[in-house]
Amino acid sequence: MTPSPNPTKLDAAARLPRPTPVQTWRPPSPKFPPTPAQRSQVLQAVRHYVAEFNPVAPLSLPELKTHAARVVASLQCPSAYSDFISVLINNESWREQLAAVPYHRRLLLLPKCLRVEDQCPASFDDFGLVCKQCGRCPLQELIGGAEKLGYAVLVAEGSAVVMSLLQSGRIDAVIGVSCLSVLEKAFPHMQAAAVPGAAIPLLQGDCHDTNVDLDWVWEYIYLTADDQTRRLDLSHLRQQIEGWFTAPSLENLMGPAEDQTELLAREWLMRAGKRWRPLLTAAVFQATHPHDLELPTDLKRVALAIECFHKASLIHDDIEDGDALRYHQSTLHAEHGIPVALNVGDFLIGEGYRLLANVSSPPEIRAAMTAAAAAGHRELCRGQGAELLWTRNPVPLSPLQVIEIFRRKTAPAFEVALHLGALYTGTHPDCAEVLQSYSRALGIAFQIRDDLEDLHADAPANDIDGRRPSLLLAVAFERALGEDREFLEQLWRRQSPPSAAKVESLCRKLEADLRCRQFLESYKDQALRSLVALENPSLKGLLRRVASRIFDDLHIQGWCREQQQAQRAQPVPAPDPLPPPANPPTA
Repeated sequence: MTPSPNPTKLDAAARLPRPTPVQTWRPPSPKFPPTPAQRSQVLQAVRHYVAEFNPVAPLSLPELKTHAARVVASLQCPSAYSDFISVLINNESWREQLAAVPYHRRLLLLPKCLRVEDQCPASFDDFGLVCKQCGRCPLQELIGGAEKLGYAVLVAEGSAVVMSLLQSGRIDAVIGVSCLSVLEKAFPHMQAAAVPGAAIPLLQGDCHDTNVDLDWVWEYIYLTADDQTRRLDLSHLRQQIEGWFTAPSLENLMGPAEDQTELLAREWLMRAGKRWRPLLTAAVFQATHPHDLELPTDLKRVALAIECFHKASLIHDDIEDGDALRYHQSTLHAEHGIPVALNVGDFLIGEGYRLLANVSSPPEIRAAMTAAAAAGHRELCRGQGAELLWTRNPVPLSPLQVIEIFRRKTAPAFEVALHLGALYTGTHPDCAEVLQSYSRALGIAFQIRDDLEDLHADAPANDIDGRRPSLLLAVAFERALGEDREFLEQLWRRQSPPSAAKVESLCRKLEADLRCRQFLESYKDQALRSLVALENPSLKGLLRRVASRIFDDLHIQGWCREQQQAQRAQPVPAPDPLPPPANPPTA
């Protein structure tokens, strides 16, 4: 008899990435929107405002206050956000001038309060902090990444050193991270010097273990005039893509539905979802055609094929895992039965290949797209198969074994989306290897994000409740001792009923949540680092922004004990989402 293959066997080269520092999360000051997604909404509103009214830098503090008041009124947001919005307006007014300054003529100014103060081994000299590269805080990554580009970097408080560098003629632009009070004092100096700059505000003002939106810092660090997509509105692009998944649009792109099976398939396509995979396909096109305001019909069909494959995999996945809910609604098999759901999933796979076959690209491109989709389909099934075969003999898995399942189960869909976009645009030979590395790291990070979002007792059905391979459980089991280890082993072996509250408590006690957050940041960082090899600055810049946007809405309820304690002491209702600005420009 042929021995059964080991569903969790690791490739000899498989290894975990080096840990990436994670900021110690703290609630932001009331002067800021509380979540990254809401802060990004405000930033996008400011960009629309600046594009429409074109305030000319340098702006005085009274001018900034006037513009900020208008944005506050249009958003109907708290007036406490006014200083934050003033900083954003100042940044955007300088954006194009800053983009034109070469990296080697820029200064990156960082605050020492981003470090973990009680553990920091750094020393100080006349210019400020001398980082010892201990890896405990974001400073090491920021300093190293900026210096590789050619930046001058200082970790210092105050403006004396900065002013001397400006007066020396060596620096033509400044990117700074600081608290709002310091930035407000700096505005008159920037106005007087007329030096292009961007300031990213710290989210707290107490100068101790502070937080900052790191993705924003990196966006300004990498800002360059060579990136022709730097003004592209990703929110508007997502709205465009969402419009493809309405009944009239689907009929226009796919033709009239012929029977009930096809109607069920389209209804499933229209159900909620982030549409990240079609966005990746569209992003590749936009990066290579930055001045095309209208996306080609054939590109829409390619992106729609990606979503057909994805939604088919979800239908089959829900059946295989016995899940009753998807998008907070009944799954297709729970609503219509397993035979009908299986058939609709199979139909969607066929629809995806039909759409690719009907694209009016050269025959060799259509063949390459079909081959890429088939390869991704096979790899996804291998990853799902590894998980299903594990359920026959469930045993505890190591973190690396779980991540290997993620790589094979989740990453292929991202990879196919990018490869098909590159094949359609004719850029595939120049970027295939980079897109593969980027999508694999991005897919793993995406699945880790899902695991972290599962970690609270009131979460909907998830991998922990379903007793499927979870990175949180793998890390917790690796660290547990005694009774805790026995409980987790029984959970892995499906010998005890899941207890979401107990699992949540154990993961926090063992700091498995923090370790998984480090893994998330490591793979996200790995995805972004892979883009260094891209020669197309527009594609590089846009994929950096897309990756940040995918994780922008990460808000893990209760993952931070400090946040939990604050909520118990004084419950605060979640704020309503900020409304989008009216009539956004299509820059």
